[in-house]
Amino acid sequence: MTAEEIERTLRGAFPDAEIVVEDLAGDGDHFACEVVSEKFRGMPRVRQHKLVYEAFGDRVGTELHALAVKTRIPD
Repeated sequence: MTAEEIERTLRGAFPDAEIVVEDLAGDGDHFACEVVSEKFRGMPRVRQHKLVYEAFGDRVGTELHALAVKTRIPD
């Protein structure tokens, strides 16, 4: 999965979000993302991260090898 595919998937789940995706090792397998969305307001961090991973369905661990997630609400 490419950084562009990751961003596109996240944008589908969080259309209002600011999204940054980074290829951590330059190998196309290890990514980090930050998702800033109003949708997270009032949610515990664990639930926020769960929503991000749910956006990928069963592709986590297969097409998407590793993804470090940061979430927050807009300032």
